[in-house]
Amino acid sequence: QAHLQESGGASVQAGGSLRLSCEISTYIPSRYCMGWFRQAEGKEREGVATIDQDGDTRYPASVKGRFTASKDNINNTLYLQMNNLQPEDSAMYFCALGSSAACITMQRYYARRVRLEDIIPSFGVWGEGTQVTVSS
Repeated sequence: QAHLQESGGASVQAGGSLRLSCEISTYIPSRYCMGWFRQAEGKEREGVATIDQDGDTRYPASVKGRFTASKDNINNTLYLQMNNLQPEDSAMYFCALGSSAACITMQRYYARRVRLEDIIPSFGVWGEGTQVTVSS
């Protein structure tokens, strides 16, 4: 059974940067989709990045150009580099492991053609989250 553990969350000022890590324990399939999601208190969960087994990444317009997902296959760690953070980026950030098809469906979500709640079941393993707080 896969286990994910996020770290790197902190409190920063607007304009600052953070790098989140997601340590992946145990087996992952050869074809997969890994995602970064966030949820602010009282708000719906959002997808902010996906990366597949080939390293292809996708982002919604809200973070494109500021967030970068990457994966270290040797150390089995997923990263999310976040630059120019803004108060609206404040949230609990989660990493998740899903089927390879999930990355394709997430592109439709980023284009606002499907709801995230319809895609969530495609991500079967989730971490517990790490808190990011951005002050103005």
